[in-house]
Amino acid sequence: MIKLGAARTKLTSAWMVLLLPCSLIAQQPTADTTKPAPARDTTKAAAAPASVSFPLDFSGLIYANFQYRGDKGAAKSTNKFDFERAYLTFRMPAGDRANIRITLDVFQQGTTPSDAFYRGWVIRAKYAYLQYDLIKSASWNANVRGGILQNVVIEHVESFWPRWISQTAVERAGFFSSSDVGVATLWTLPSKWGEFYATIVNGPGYTSRETDRFKDYAARLSITPLSGSDNKVLKTFALTGWTYIGAVGSQFASGGVGQVGTVGVSMPRTRGGFFTGVREPRISAGFEWDMRKDGSESGANTAASPRVETDSSGRLLSGFAVLKPFQLFNEKSTLPLGIVGRWDRFTPNTGTDAFINTVIAGLAWDLNKKVALSLDYQEQTPHNGAIFTPTKIYFLHLVANF
Repeated sequence: MIKLGAARTKLTSAWMVLLLPCSLIAQQPTADTTKPAPARDTTKAAAAPASVSFPLDFSGLIYANFQYRGDKGAAKSTNKFDFERAYLTFRMPAGDRANIRITLDVFQQGTTPSDAFYRGWVIRAKYAYLQYDLIKSASWNANVRGGILQNVVIEHVESFWPRWISQTAVERAGFFSSSDVGVATLWTLPSKWGEFYATIVNGPGYTSRETDRFKDYAARLSITPLSGSDNKVLKTFALTGWTYIGAVGSQFASGGVGQVGTVGVSMPRTRGGFFTGVREPRISAGFEWDMRKDGSESGANTAASPRVETDSSGRLLSGFAVLKPFQLFNEKSTLPLGIVGRWDRFTPNTGTDAFINTVIAGLAWDLNKKVALSLDYQEQTPHNGAIFTPTKIYFLHLVANF
């Protein structure tokens, strides 16, 4: 009996424990829904999770145009909308003092219906290099680069001339590509006095693999002697000299059946020039004189048809100006109308009188700070027996920065 009583006592206690919460809830007064609910105290709310930053800088350019051919003959009245290309640039740090730049070139590979990739679009690297900062201070800056990088002078001239309207004179005349694979160094002079840039590259350009064992060496020195001037235009005045010493291998470097042997020597591929210009939002103008020397070979490298090497020299003159007349004469003017003009004369071989003239003229209009249009006319005409097909094209160009 004693054990049974103890068991009953424990069972009764357990039931009381289970029923106590229910009885307490039943004793609570009914909520008054006629009164507004008390304001919620958010001062003790949980902190928002920390955001994770990704150190990637992305930017880009879009070049597009509508063109109408004004030539005589079969090409007359030919017209098309052309998405010329898009440049997509990614920049990212790569540890202390180092960073990476990759610029992708999105373009239509073929230019005529007979090309295999005429209907397709491809992506290739225009720039892809690692940069390491040697010096980074308020006065001096210096770095080294390795990869697919800027060639010696084209990008420098593009800072004066609008590349979206046409290639620079040096690139358009085929002196060399705008970028190549190799190493480079850039030194920025103190007090905004200019910069020094030097490269060692393969030579064929970023669109081709290396084709021989020879390398091309180049250097550019740009000086801004009036950088301390109070005049906004004169302080940008730049003097640039550049040189490019290159070489190409022979097509008979490996020899062959019936040939008299291998040809291990190189042929010259030398360039050099001088550029001067100013650049300011209201006016950008420049003039350049450039020369080139190229070696070529003929014959079959056999006893009956021996190899013959021939050297030729070429010359290029170019001048351009991009003006915003309303803003030039009145700094407070907001009318974004621009006038574009350029003239090139390329002499492929100074041993003859033949030359090719390029004329570009038009009007530009800034839709905003990042988008612009240009209505321009471009022609290339051969003179004195130059072997070149003349072209006369009317363009509506568009550029968009993002």
